[in-house]
Amino acid sequence: MAEPDSPAFSSPHSHVFLGADHQGAEKRTWAVIWLCGLMMVAEIVGGALFGSIALIADGLHMSTHAGALLLAALAYTYARKHANDPGFAFGTGKVGDLAGFTSAVILAMIALLIGYEAALRLFNPVPIHFNEAIAIAVLGLGVNVASAWLLSGGHHHHGHGHAHHEHGTEIRHIDRGDGVLALEIFEDGVPPRFRIHDNRGTPASASNFTVETVRPDGARQTFAFTDRGGFLESLADIPEPHEFIVRLRANGPRGAVHEMRFEEHTHGSGASRAHHRDNNMRAALVHVMADAAVSVLVIGGLLLARIFGWVWMDPMAGIIGAIVIANWSCGLMRDTGGILLDRTADRKLAQDVRAAIEMNGDKVTDLHLWRLGPGHLGAIVSVATDKPFGSDHYHRKLARFSALSHVTVEVQ
Repeated sequence: MAEPDSPAFSSPHSHVFLGADHQGAEKRTWAVIWLCGLMMVAEIVGGALFGSIALIADGLHMSTHAGALLLAALAYTYARKHANDPGFAFGTGKVGDLAGFTSAVILAMIALLIGYEAALRLFNPVPIHFNEAIAIAVLGLGVNVASAWLLSGGHHHHGHGHAHHEHGTEIRHIDRGDGVLALEIFEDGVPPRFRIHDNRGTPASASNFTVETVRPDGARQTFAFTDRGGFLESLADIPEPHEFIVRLRANGPRGAVHEMRFEEHTHGSGASRAHHRDNNMRAALVHVMADAAVSVLVIGGLLLARIFGWVWMDPMAGIIGAIVIANWSCGLMRDTGGILLDRTADRKLAQDVRAAIEMNGDKVTDLHLWRLGPGHLGAIVSVATDKPFGSDHYHRKLARFSALSHVTVEVQ
């Protein structure tokens, strides 16, 4: 029989699942649109006054650039204004992902167009006005660099940063008067186990140490140790999650007891970084970076064509640029498409949620984990149990996972 959420957890809760920097990102995107708009007007007017068709063409190209950023800005504004609209069952956090997917489609079309035009010019070369073309490409590169700087908030930003999790650093130190013991949870490429180190060398006999873990729900487990040469290691693996009080008993069954606490930490996996990612800002940055990459390739191609007479280098640079943009577009389309289709957002977190529920013999019969917005995940968990627990018991178990912003538990 299904049991609804307990009163403690069924009260109305927020369905605002926007990113932590939503308003800041919105302001920065509008600022870049103004920059691109002013540059577009300056190039079109300058081209008309000075008879430069190349300047006019680049100004029109800048208008498409501003249009793509306008899509991102409008998505930010719409999501913010409708964040509390009850008509959206899970808020407007995915509006940015929808805009990102649309931008990815537009980028793919731009890549095809650039590739088509470059291929035509490769087989049918046209005269190139090198001085003017290089100057415009340098100007465009400068605008793109300034745009990227503004979008990233005035500091270095990229979409492939690494959040490091240092394995083997969950360490607690115990001062015993005549030396210091270190107890750690070691999990670098192996199942997690306790290790004991002594600053005086190898600890005494492994039989002199035991560790007992006491979890928030009262569950207890005792670990014996073996000598690994230089340190002692627990014989049994440590079940997830690693949140418990540890009682280390030293010097035999009647020895002193040292108590310490370990808390669950979010690992910096690729998936956990991904569900915090603002794909709307990512799409805007990809547009800017794609344009900058093409500008660099064009400048290089034009210089080689001018110096060595390799006219084919100009369209070849365009083909390479089209391939780069298409690759970025496919990655963005894949990630945002998966979110729009409610693909499991973080498989590691899903495993940890299942382990947290099942640690005392309960069984997870159904689990859905999906992204609601940047940094916000939703979960629906069905639990089969023979214990007299209500859903509030399992809500408390899952409260340690900060990424879970909306949890529904069904108890059978």
